[in-house]
Amino acid sequence: MGKLDGKTAVVSGSGRGIGREIALKLASEGAAVVVNDLDDAPAKQTVADIQSAGGQAVACAGSVTEDGFAERFVQTATDSFGGLDIIVNNAGYTWDAVVQKMTDEQWDAILDVHLKAPFKILRAAQPVLSAAVKSARAKGEPVPCRKVVNISSIAGLGGNAGQANYAAAKAGVVGLTKTMAKEWGRYNVTVNTVAFGLIKTRLTEAQAGGGSTIDVAGREIKVGVNPDLLATMEQQIPLGRAGTPAEAAGAVYLLCTPESDYISAQTLICGGGFFL
Repeated sequence: MGKLDGKTAVVSGSGRGIGREIALKLASEGAAVVVNDLDDAPAKQTVADIQSAGGQAVACAGSVTEDGFAERFVQTATDSFGGLDIIVNNAGYTWDAVVQKMTDEQWDAILDVHLKAPFKILRAAQPVLSAAVKSARAKGEPVPCRKVVNISSIAGLGGNAGQANYAAAKAGVVGLTKTMAKEWGRYNVTVNTVAFGLIKTRLTEAQAGGGSTIDVAGREIKVGVNPDLLATMEQQIPLGRAGTPAEAAGAVYLLCTPESDYISAQTLICGGGFFL
């Protein structure tokens, strides 16, 4: 028996990295998971891995910033598994520059993926959650506690040079979380934030000689961290190292368990003891 048996979860950006580990963790505890990635292949691979371990999952590939995606994401959950209990807004990437070199395109792209997309997913989910609550109350049944976990960053709590767009978006996520906790408390939905510190992913790998790139909607975005800078960052972490994607997923999982049913509007820092 898993702690999330009978639950349905949607996890954006779950074909790779932290999101993949979140999807695997929730599935391992019994949740049926809708897996999303910008690209079809990683989403299908995560689904296959969940299914091979005995879990339930379906893919919903596409960009979270596309018109109509939020509705399609939620509809996939209800069509495939009959409901929606857990929402994890995880998808995102970084596109850095100091403020005088940051373009409007950079600003808009990062605000869209990290803040506008979660808002649209939550807006699309509202009718489903409201209807489920009304149905339960009409039948005299208890209303189960549902969960939203929005992903932020320590950059959103304390800022980070070269990341005005990302820090602003992630700070906005905290405000969105607190507002939704107040709006959705009547539905017995808890809404919390996990703010990650330094986690080892393809976006934060040590990269000498200019780093590597990822393709986002035809844009080649530089990723990776200078090895010397990465070493300095790790020295500032009390635990002395970056976190793993599985450890990051564990923080999200904590806020999805029944033990967290009376925790809402909070920001949990998952950063190995580092704080700003």
